[in-house]
Amino acid sequence: MVQNEAPSEALRRNERVASWGIWGLAFGYFACYVPYSALTKAISTGMLPGMERPVPGLELLPATVIASMLGMFAFLTSRGWWKYAAHFELFGLRLPRPTAWTFLSGLATATIVATTTLAYTFSGTSIVFMMLLMRGGVLVIAPLVDVVSRRHVRWFSWVALASSLAALLVNLADGGSYVLSIAAAIDVVLYLASYFVRLRFMSRFAKSDDENANVRFFVEEQMVATPVAVMMLALLAAIGGSESLLTIRAGFTGIFSGGFLLPAIVVGLFSQGTGIFGGLILLDKRENTFCVPVNRSSSILAGLGAAYSLTFLFGNAPPRASELAGAALIVAAILFLTVPGLLARRRAAAAPTPRLSA
Repeated sequence: MVQNEAPSEALRRNERVASWGIWGLAFGYFACYVPYSALTKAISTGMLPGMERPVPGLELLPATVIASMLGMFAFLTSRGWWKYAAHFELFGLRLPRPTAWTFLSGLATATIVATTTLAYTFSGTSIVFMMLLMRGGVLVIAPLVDVVSRRHVRWFSWVALASSLAALLVNLADGGSYVLSIAAAIDVVLYLASYFVRLRFMSRFAKSDDENANVRFFVEEQMVATPVAVMMLALLAAIGGSESLLTIRAGFTGIFSGGFLLPAIVVGLFSQGTGIFGGLILLDKRENTFCVPVNRSSSILAGLGAAYSLTFLFGNAPPRASELAGAALIVAAILFLTVPGLLARRRAAAAPTPRLSA
């Protein structure tokens, strides 16, 4: 008797989904990031029709973060993912809760949410430049986290990392003026420190073959991030005293009368979209030096898309030649990340089907 032991079509389909799923997430990240960053810049500079004045980034934060929080709860509920979280009982009710580690990762994510929105509001600094600073920093962090986590980094991940960093250097070397204010520099530092903490916890407690573990980490982290961000902003607004804190307070007190509520809600929802797609990309079981370039490449290309959107809609200056050259290097990085996997699948498809005799 001869028995054919070829893999089932269902197994092959699952393998294809696992391989290409991260690129679907990358497209979702890109599709959310373009309107998110463009609209944030338009609101903070007063470019939208009907706006009486520019809205400072700190004043914009309360409305956008509240919208992000509501979007997070709606997404997790619609997906039925609350069941993956750890639970506790309170008055007979079984409620989801984070672990100590996902709580800390959620705190880091809350900082990322706030600093990312603020990054596009600093006067005199372009979207693409801030994105390259922040994304380039995370690209440097990724292999460091892999080394600390003892994860093997494949050769094409190193090439993609180098190409992504080259995109940053090309943009910095074009002779332009890139003076950052102290506030902008602090924003970048907080952003990068938070990403290091987040990637380290992901590498230790998730990023595995167990999809349930990955979803569990995602749910527990997300249920902390935006609620904590809202509470932090509310506390700062209550404290007041300084110009910055009073600006945050104005975001709460004038949330319904400032004329920017609807666009701020849209910014918050798209921000949560980037958080969802970006978080799931980073939780892919492959090494950070692979996942982070996928994530960062999507956002840098989205920055160009946002810049061109502002050029088309409001007459802003288009991206410079150096920014376009950086985008070309990002495309090269994406190719290095996709081609090896494509070749591996072709080799697997061309291999003869194993047959066992009995």
